Amino acid sequence: MAYIKEEKYDRKVTEELAVHVKAILNLLGEDDGREGLQKTPERVAKAMQFMTKGYAEDGIEIIRSAMFEEDYSQMVLVKDIELYSICEHHMLPFIGKCHVAYIPNGWITGLSKIARVVETYARRLQVQERLTVQIRDCIQEALHPLGVAVVIEANHTCMQIRGVEKSNAITTTSAFSGAFLNSEKTRNEFLNLIK
Repeated sequence: MAYIKEEKYDRKVTEELAVHVKAILNLLGEDDGREGLQKTPERVAKAMQFMTKGYAEDGIEIIRSAMFEEDYSQMVLVKDIELYSICEHHMLPFIGKCHVAYIPNGWITGLSKIARVVETYARRLQVQERLTVQIRDCIQEALHPLGVAVVIEANHTCMQIRGVEKSNAITTTSAFSGAFLNSEKTRNEFLNLIK
């Protein structure tokens, strides 16, 4: 059996969050002493810290940790990056995929760093629109490429399991800079590649 490494959590934060989760359970009419709920406050506290760990990460530093000088000026595309975030309006998950492309201007970065940047900004309380722009701006600032393109497609559980209850609705957002913004041909090449 494989050993699963336990994430490191701030004990004080975990304890304080757990107190509030316990209060929420009681306000909902639950018995926080019930067997199935006894460890729930601590589990929720740890889950919330994991799902918002992006606050402690710096996307620009992630990219700069693996920058390489390279004479390549064609599009670099990483598509279908899994994305898990939390809507800041209802604190419910939104789940989808992110497509990121950039056109190098003398510098490239490790491909995994693009996915790490997506993860960093997604693991915060978010709105999809802001998340899309933050990813674009991070890559633009760190690499100074000729252009960046970001498209996110996501399902929002705040629309699926409450409110309008539309389980098939997909939200798509985009953000472009440089060549992707100024050249219809370049933008269309990117959009065709992610179809």
